[in-house]
Amino acid sequence: MSLILQIETATTVCSVALSENGNLVAYKEVLQRNIHAEAITLFIDEVLKSTNKQFAELSAVAVSCGPGSYTGLRIGVSVAKGLCYALDIPLIAVETLEAMTDGMLSEDMRGDDTLFCPMIDARRMEVFTAVFASNGDRVMPTSAEIIDENSFSELLQDNKIVFFGDGAAKCSEALSANSSVTIISDFNNSARYLTKKATEKYVAKDFEDTAYFEPFYLKDFIAGKKSS
Repeated sequence: MSLILQIETATTVCSVALSENGNLVAYKEVLQRNIHAEAITLFIDEVLKSTNKQFAELSAVAVSCGPGSYTGLRIGVSVAKGLCYALDIPLIAVETLEAMTDGMLSEDMRGDDTLFCPMIDARRMEVFTAVFASNGDRVMPTSAEIIDENSFSELLQDNKIVFFGDGAAKCSEALSANSSVTIISDFNNSARYLTKKATEKYVAKDFEDTAYFEPFYLKDFIAGKKSS
């Protein structure tokens, strides 16, 4: 038996979900920039109350661990670690791009020749991305990529690729003329999509060291200059 609280704050979406034995039972989320710090604990309370569950009943906390927004990741991971310490329960980390792909595959099944490329908006024409097969296997490792007309050219020779996520719009000008490309720019992240990996990791007891765990930033944080 498992009751897992799931937290997603890696992108603009602030999202909390609750899964029981691998099944989603409740979630609360909003697509709004810079709301994570003020909303995340409220969402957790609302999700638990809506299901008549208590904090003491939680088996683990799963958090989307990146890559993604530096600030968002720090907020989500800090809340997850705090709950794990307070409740003495394990911490589960799920890579954000893997969770996004699980979410897309649950809604958009295509042929075996189709690859799935989640994209998280980074800076300028850069995205955090990876590529997965239709069965969920990883084809290209997680990386920070600058998108141009030559991006993914080798994979597109023999495959169709679905680009999705808040960074996918950056492919529109460079790649949309290719008939093998599908761009879904309105796909939003969600804590719901952590369910599959979080449950698998809980069963396998694949837990993080709560004291030392850090988000997967992929790149160093660069502070922007304030306008005068």
